[in-house]
Amino acid sequence: MHHLDSLLDSFCDYLTLERNLSDNTRLAYARDVRHLITYLQSESLGIADVQPEHLHNFLCTLIDLGIGARSQARLIAGIRSFFHFLLLERVISDDPSLLIETPRLPEHLPDVLDVSEIDAMIEAIDYSKAEASRNRAIIETLYGSGVRVSELTDIRLSRIDFSAQCMIVEGKGAKQRIVPLSPVAIEAIRDYLPDRDLLNIKRGAEDTLFLNRRGAPLTRVMIFYVVKNLAQAAGIRKKVSPHTLRHSFATHLLEGGANLRAIQEMLGHESIETTGIYVHLDRSKLMGELLAHHPHYKHYKTQE
Repeated sequence: MHHLDSLLDSFCDYLTLERNLSDNTRLAYARDVRHLITYLQSESLGIADVQPEHLHNFLCTLIDLGIGARSQARLIAGIRSFFHFLLLERVISDDPSLLIETPRLPEHLPDVLDVSEIDAMIEAIDYSKAEASRNRAIIETLYGSGVRVSELTDIRLSRIDFSAQCMIVEGKGAKQRIVPLSPVAIEAIRDYLPDRDLLNIKRGAEDTLFLNRRGAPLTRVMIFYVVKNLAQAAGIRKKVSPHTLRHSFATHLLEGGANLRAIQEMLGHESIETTGIYVHLDRSKLMGELLAHHPHYKHYKTQE
């Protein structure tokens, strides 16, 4: 029985010798195989036990998280490279990756935005308008926490813990979960609150974070318009919706090397395991993953 972690180290050495790969591709392949190894360990599978259906289940897990198509194609290439290496090393005698295909993508899978495109959307905000601080807080919260648009419209001020940098959101099936909020998102929300206080807040909306100019809760449709209009103002030709920011959040974290389980927990997904017990990660662990691997927050890494 070969230890998966030591095989990963040997694979990284092998990639270094592969002269036809760019440094970026090498790093990406190593990251992708690390995600696969985490998955195999969670399923209690040794490398010799891996069958094509296990690899298919792993890829379906990533699609479930909304990982972009380009990242998926590279992931499959990385996995194939890993199993080719294992064949060369005679760790395995059959290559289960030969039969894997890209799982069928859901229709209308939103595009994933680059970090520069998200930055351009934030820069496109017109600060001469009263709703500018609110719109910046909306984008930073969507991209910074991966919440669904229905969860965003329902964020309660009383459920945000500014000092612990997290909030409680209610997801599908009335399931509540704790979502980390980065310093960037916290700062954007704090900047919005004085402008929010100037509104004539409607009865019953006192605790709702995001309000329209009449002091009533923002609807999902209004959030769609805010996101779509900022994407257009930034000159982005992709079809952009709030869900695009959720997909981008998951993709950028995965590509940054974040723990697959942590991403799932932040998104409010169930276990990556088809069997076994799901181990919940505590809030500080989730926060650590976000700070270490999210493009907007790397410079906020907590001081050791």
